[in-house]
Amino acid sequence: MNPPQLSDAALSGAPASAKAVAATIRLIALATFFSGAGLRLCDGLIPRLATDFSLTSGQAGAVITSFSIAYGVAQLLFGPLGDRFGKALLISIALFGCVAGALASALAPDFGTLVWARAAWGVAAAGVVPLSMAWVGDAVAFEERQATLARLLFGTLSGMMAGQLAGGLFADSPLGWRGAFFTMAAGFLLVGVLMVRRLRSMSENAAPPSGAGHVAQLRSVLTLPWCWAVLGAGFAEGLFLLGPLAYMPATLHERFGLSLSAAAGLIAFYAVGGLIYAAMARHLVTRLGQARMATVGGGIMGAGYLCWMLSPVAWTAAPVALAVGFGTYMLHNTLQTHATQMAPWARGTAVALFACSMFTGQALGALLAGWLHDHVGMGAALAAPVVMLPLTGWLFAYALRRKGATPIRPG
Repeated sequence: MNPPQLSDAALSGAPASAKAVAATIRLIALATFFSGAGLRLCDGLIPRLATDFSLTSGQAGAVITSFSIAYGVAQLLFGPLGDRFGKALLISIALFGCVAGALASALAPDFGTLVWARAAWGVAAAGVVPLSMAWVGDAVAFEERQATLARLLFGTLSGMMAGQLAGGLFADSPLGWRGAFFTMAAGFLLVGVLMVRRLRSMSENAAPPSGAGHVAQLRSVLTLPWCWAVLGAGFAEGLFLLGPLAYMPATLHERFGLSLSAAAGLIAFYAVGGLIYAAMARHLVTRLGQARMATVGGGIMGAGYLCWMLSPVAWTAAPVALAVGFGTYMLHNTLQTHATQMAPWARGTAVALFACSMFTGQALGALLAGWLHDHVGMGAALAAPVVMLPLTGWLFAYALRRKGATPIRPG
């Protein structure tokens, strides 16, 4: 299937007022803050859920696996719908869906219901970050996009850090996991209302809806060989990085006897590392180039997992988490940028497929890490990332050099 021909304006980003785009990016960064918090909130809650429902930590991890699977699969729905009906509209609908999912989670009468409620929440959350990235792809030229997406990362990463910290704090408090989920529902409601108020402006700055059919949109992306390199790297990142990472607070809690809030707080430095990257992104892209960023990022992540596996003291987890977060986003931000450009005529679909591959990997990684945690020990779960994350970065860098990536110029 031949992709449609687009104008330079459509490929590089629709013309828009810089002030309007900047204001919208701040708003969608707030949306991604709550999305990131919802994603990592349950990391610190796993031991509390295990205690409250008389489960093992691996079994309690089903609240993470169900969310991740639903999030990944629902991308195949939201991406093409965003291209067909408008990304801004779908983001708004998704935010109110997150309100419903968080409330259902907070009110769950048993663990089985909670797992299904988290899955519903994951379906709704699938329409927030990826379509926000696709909107940026429409409104911002490629030369400026990686730096702009790095600014958007501030929202996501701050949310991840807040979610990990909040998970530990709520786990140690009388409010427990129900209080955590009620708080998330209130946050999503606030940003959903703000998004609806700005819906018209966002729609004006995005590419016009394509009107193409669902299957046609998916096929037009999946027939591209380069697409599979980006999707494969995203899957590996989810499998070997994000899956085992979900069990790090529980591992520190059990290995060193830390409180749940303290363990979650140490791993929350992962998001701090990402924030440092976001602040330096423009300089790093200019200085290193995308291929070297992918290679270095993968190496830093692998070294970090090795340190987590071997360190005999608890406090080292924080600086290691910071380094792993920094390395993660050297690779991940590069992958994100290419996800927004690998099929500009179906940008929402392309970014959604990327998110689907990554979160499918995370779901499988969390499932495997949970089984290893219960039956073998977390050392086994931490060993694979030591080798596979540097290999992922190197392989993507190799593919990028062969492709002859579009250079990123400083703005």
